[in-house]
Amino acid sequence: MPADPKTPLNVGYWLLALLALVWIQSTWQAARTVEPVPYSQFEQALKEGRVAEITVGDTTITGKLKSPEPGGATVIVANRVEIDLAERLAAYDVPYTRVIESTLLRDLLSWVLPALVFFGLWFFLIRRLLDKPGGGMGSFMSIGKSHAKVYVERDTGVTFADVAGVDEAKAELQEIVAFLKDPQGRGRLGARLPKGVLLVGPPGTGKTLLAKAVAGEAGVPFFSISGSEFVEMFVGVGAARVRDLFEQARARAPAIIFIDELDALGRARGAVSPIGGHDEREQTLNQLLAELDGFDSSSGLVLLAATNRPEVLDPALLRAGRFDRQVLVDRPDKAGRVQILKVHIKKIRLDPQVDLEQVAQLTTGFSGADLANLCNEAALAATRRGAQEVALVDFTIAVERIVAGLEKKNRVLNPLEREVVAYHEMGHVLVAMSLPGTDVVHKVSIIPRGIGALGYTIQRPTEDRFLMTAQELEHKIMVLLGGRAAEKLVFGHLSTGAADDLAKVTDIARDMATRYGMVESLGYVTYEAQRQPFLDVPGQVFGGWRPSQDTQQRIDAAVRQTVMDGFERATALLLEKRELLERCARELLVHETLDEDALRRLIQPLSHNGKQR
Repeated sequence: MPADPKTPLNVGYWLLALLALVWIQSTWQAARTVEPVPYSQFEQALKEGRVAEITVGDTTITGKLKSPEPGGATVIVANRVEIDLAERLAAYDVPYTRVIESTLLRDLLSWVLPALVFFGLWFFLIRRLLDKPGGGMGSFMSIGKSHAKVYVERDTGVTFADVAGVDEAKAELQEIVAFLKDPQGRGRLGARLPKGVLLVGPPGTGKTLLAKAVAGEAGVPFFSISGSEFVEMFVGVGAARVRDLFEQARARAPAIIFIDELDALGRARGAVSPIGGHDEREQTLNQLLAELDGFDSSSGLVLLAATNRPEVLDPALLRAGRFDRQVLVDRPDKAGRVQILKVHIKKIRLDPQVDLEQVAQLTTGFSGADLANLCNEAALAATRRGAQEVALVDFTIAVERIVAGLEKKNRVLNPLEREVVAYHEMGHVLVAMSLPGTDVVHKVSIIPRGIGALGYTIQRPTEDRFLMTAQELEHKIMVLLGGRAAEKLVFGHLSTGAADDLAKVTDIARDMATRYGMVESLGYVTYEAQRQPFLDVPGQVFGGWRPSQDTQQRIDAAVRQTVMDGFERATALLLEKRELLERCARELLVHETLDEDALRRLIQPLSHNGKQR
């Protein structure tokens, strides 16, 4: 079997071999050398007349004996000693000799060891340059190589059974997997495998999880890479990495390529262009477009991509024949949230009495990632209170922690502030429970939470809503302004506690005037662009067009009128229920927190159709 070129060279083996060679050489040399005797013994042999002839060397003196010694030796050898030193030492009648120190090993190591150290450092740096594209200097030599991670079905540990709440998107991807597993059967009527599938949706809805599930189900090589990994400071690197990625995938086809955060790579060309030269991002995008046109879907190569900003992608990237399908992975509805919760509760010890339907009602607008975090926070809450199982109260605590923030137990309000907060929150509650079409009040509290919330009111939608009428939006404005109306009604002054309510009210009123055409005096005209669908970022005006100054003044007047009408109606409603407001606020000051059942017992309002609730 050929040696692996990536196996590191062990310098220790070379050192051991060198030492062994030196030892063998010294042993062989010793075997050929006669054991020297002390010089004093050599002179004694001369005096006794046992030496026939003498040979003087550089370091030794050798004498040939006249007759062999009892041991069979015919030669006597001694290390040379200077004449004057020998004469002085001979007077003491003490054996003396000269020791010849061997410097072979020392001389050898003085030359070889520095060379080996230099070679080891050089070898280490070269290996770093060639074999480690992700770290340090390694990225220099392999800068044009793709950094995609390759998975096979056993690597991800995720299958379609682990994905819930996005049934439509899962069905689309299951068809892709079926095509890869049985291309003949799926293409018997002439259908071809889609070249590309673009997953779009808000953050945390499971786009990357779906891609991992595809890797777990397909049983083919799965190349996963982020869009930002293509773009470097060096021009041409991104295009080289795109080429390398597709070359690797073609060599292992059928295969799947997954590009996460495609908007980092596929932003519309010309949107942001540098002054002079070529934009590296545009070159990378052009190469990606060329690769998409170049590969044949019959070879079993599929491109998956995910983004939460489809509106910034280049139109050439989204045309048919490149990304043939756009699959929406949206926030789950109530049924989807129940399915997602069933997946995540497998990891925690759940109280059998917990109704996941109730938990799903509390989490309207939560994404899959939010629900996973909710289950974890609920388990932590149960652990903190020493329970053996996670109960519904723990999920409620987790929702409050996620939505309202952490309790600020050390934030002590003075009596007047507590009273103002209590009336403010009960203003929200009474207005919400008196108007039709509003969400059910789940809980109200005057315990400070989060960064600036001195109290909070949690409402629980009874169902998922996709459309809202003008009357429902007006009622929502009244509920938000109910807190400020209660403050002004009871105390006769205003506080800063309604700042967040006012911001939300202003947004709703402006959307009614500029986006929804709900102000008759302005006509059924849109004056502002649709906000980005998946990110909570305000949109821009269409095509740079802006309404005239006169129209803008009318918009401002309409927004102001909508807000003030809601405030007056909320004030009139609370004035009618002034006694009930006082009683509920005093109860809230005593208990600090009131849940849905306590509020019903306390208020007992009429239902929206006039019957007792």
